[in-house]
Amino acid sequence: MASTKAAGTAKNLRDSNPKYLGVKLADGQPARPGMIIVRQRGTKIEAGKNVKVGRDHTLFAIASGTVKFSTRRKTNYAGQRLYKKVAEVL
Repeated sequence: MASTKAAGTAKNLRDSNPKYLGVKLADGQPARPGMIIVRQRGTKIEAGKNVKVGRDHTLFAIASGTVKFSTRRKTNYAGQRLYKKVAEVL
């Protein structure tokens, strides 16, 4: 005889930590060097003037100024026109 009742295994009890992605500094806010502007997966928003891209695609300021978001027209390898969002520090 079993001394305890049979129980199923717990398979769905694990979850990953939240990654806190998104825009950290809005359009018009002041930025200092090193301040994170956008945390993202992939380059949904590209880097413009005075902005660099980290190795996890994070955009951060390299100069003091004001954050500005705009769109830029680009042409891809097939000749199609795309409109990409761009973050700049002016």
